[in-house]
Amino acid sequence: MRYRYSAGKNGKPVKKAAVYTRDEHGINPADVDGEAVGVVARLKDAGYESYVVGGAVRDLILGKKPKDFDIASEASPTQIRRLFRNSRIIGRRFKLVHVYFGPRIYEVSTFRSLKDGLTGNTFGTIEEDVLRRDFTMNALFYDPAAQVVVDYVGGMKDIRAKTVKAIIPVATIFADDPVRMIRAVKYAAATGFSLPFALRWKIRSQSPLLASVSPSRLTEEILKIVTSPSAAAIVAALDAIGLYAYLQPDAAKLMKSNALFRRRYLASLEALSSDAFKNRPGERLGALINDFMEDTADLTLGTNESYKAAYAAARSFVLPMNPPRFDLEQAVRRFFSARGIQVRKSFLAERGGGAAKLAAGEGAGVAGDGKGRRKRRRRKPGTKPGV
Repeated sequence: MRYRYSAGKNGKPVKKAAVYTRDEHGINPADVDGEAVGVVARLKDAGYESYVVGGAVRDLILGKKPKDFDIASEASPTQIRRLFRNSRIIGRRFKLVHVYFGPRIYEVSTFRSLKDGLTGNTFGTIEEDVLRRDFTMNALFYDPAAQVVVDYVGGMKDIRAKTVKAIIPVATIFADDPVRMIRAVKYAAATGFSLPFALRWKIRSQSPLLASVSPSRLTEEILKIVTSPSAAAIVAALDAIGLYAYLQPDAAKLMKSNALFRRRYLASLEALSSDAFKNRPGERLGALINDFMEDTADLTLGTNESYKAAYAAARSFVLPMNPPRFDLEQAVRRFFSARGIQVRKSFLAERGGGAAKLAAGEGAGVAGDGKGRRKRRRRKPGTKPGV
């Protein structure tokens, strides 16, 4: 193991980071996405220090193939944009760059400073940027060309010790962003790592902070959970520590009061997770609502009336999550279809036109032109297919 040094206040070299070689970190270069390697290489060739960062590095060290690859660089968003014609700058206050290769999106961030605190948006150095990250396991920097991992915060040791350790002081980490509580439990459940007592105690005591989180952020976190291969384990862990009541309160209540529902609910998530990355949004949402509808849906009212009632109940059941209407409609239709009932119109189909056909699943990705013909819907720049 080597070390990275920088000059201290007295001018003498100070050890800043451990540098792990390929034999020490064990990352298989074949598991690293080629486009991500290319993005890092182009940035470095232009003279900007750049790395693959975050969860991708953690997963690579653990022998897993990451789904997403994020990149951090000393280049500013404008400089990054100039290097990649297939990119766009996103965000208003906290600007990032999305680089596009077909349907794949690679997020490139600029090192942030500590000048304005942990939530400021001033550009800085890698030494500052690493201290703004949440947990040590997610704060490793991988150089695919040199095949080294740069570790400023002891993340490699914590991964080997299988523990989730906060970088930001425990006194403030969740007050600054309550969603970090969800992520801490998610990381521990997905990796089999332990949560130190101080971190668990802080999560339990500050869990009410999640009540102020916007539905859009909660929706984002829930969808990440149900697309994880460890969805059932994550939900069980969140429920055990008291956080699931803020993500899916009705489901949490039923799991607490009905042991059979709990077993079925977790089994649905477990069955889904075996092929989670290939499932459609409607299938993922189905894992959250199917067992509830199994107990509550009245299929004797006639197809349309039964569907309307089931859709309304499902929409209420997943609150405060606010999934796209089409995705939830798809999940409810799948529930009916599995019971031999084909729903030809959605809950809002009475409005007619192409929207009704789309909601009923007739030609997803196309729109009517008002004359009985269908034409391909153009995808807005920067969006993934199906989003």
